[in-house]
Amino acid sequence: MNETTKRTKRRRNWKKPASFIAFVGPAFLAFVAIVLIPFFNGIYYSFTDWNGVTGELNFVGLDNYHRLFFEDEQFRASFWITTKYTLVSVLLTNIVGFSLALLLTMNIKTRNFLRTIFFMPNLIGGLILGFIWQFIYVKGFASIGALTGWSLFELPWLGDAQTAFWGIVIVAIWQGGGYVMVIYIAALQNVPTDLMEAARIDGANRLKMLRHITLPMIMPSITICLFLTISWSFKVFDTNLSLTNGGPFKSTEMLALNIYTESFVNNNYGLGSAKAVIFFLVVAAITVTQVYVTKKREVEA
Repeated sequence: MNETTKRTKRRRNWKKPASFIAFVGPAFLAFVAIVLIPFFNGIYYSFTDWNGVTGELNFVGLDNYHRLFFEDEQFRASFWITTKYTLVSVLLTNIVGFSLALLLTMNIKTRNFLRTIFFMPNLIGGLILGFIWQFIYVKGFASIGALTGWSLFELPWLGDAQTAFWGIVIVAIWQGGGYVMVIYIAALQNVPTDLMEAARIDGANRLKMLRHITLPMIMPSITICLFLTISWSFKVFDTNLSLTNGGPFKSTEMLALNIYTESFVNNNYGLGSAKAVIFFLVVAAITVTQVYVTKKREVEA
């Protein structure tokens, strides 16, 4: 091997790591600065009594975590209402999104227009969406109830704990249903038509084809949609803040809003950081378990 060939080979060997660093390096530095450093700072602050304003802080050990589990009733109440909201919202959002996807993969002339209409709510920011629906619940429903006399529209939608909870759920489904619909449509379009035709010739009805062919074939999309909706539901903040602000009497205060209030309203950043750490561990454990279980179903399919 001559000297020119050796130099060319050395340059090629250097080009690969240099290209990798050039493309990945800036993104990695941004990730470290925006995600990793604040994350580990938050863990550190969870063991202190810092108020988030002054530079004075004291190490208090596990006192913040002790307060969470044994003294902070509102945190436990927020954890329960968030869990309840997540179960209902994840189930209904996926059912609505999948149903819309089934409908809009049929031979309907206006299906492209309808796909756009159903996806559009996802483009509206959560704060704006909350204020829009607050107006609908308070003014719009009251006007419809006065005109029609229907008791459904005369309910205190944001003034009662039960109806306020369902008011947030309705907004979540309205916003997220169109997004998961797009994912399900992409999956349904990839189901082999010859397989469906063979099942139809063999006498399988729509329900059997849905259960034994369609659902197993789109399990990867179900995994993604479940992961996304669980993450959205646990971390809901903007619509909770703008729609009810945790009311009435903190009956709809989700975990993210509870952490925000503790840290930036009550100026108890140490305790708020401890809540955020517990929140992170719970969400991570649930999402990892969900992905593991649904991935196993993909393998079986």
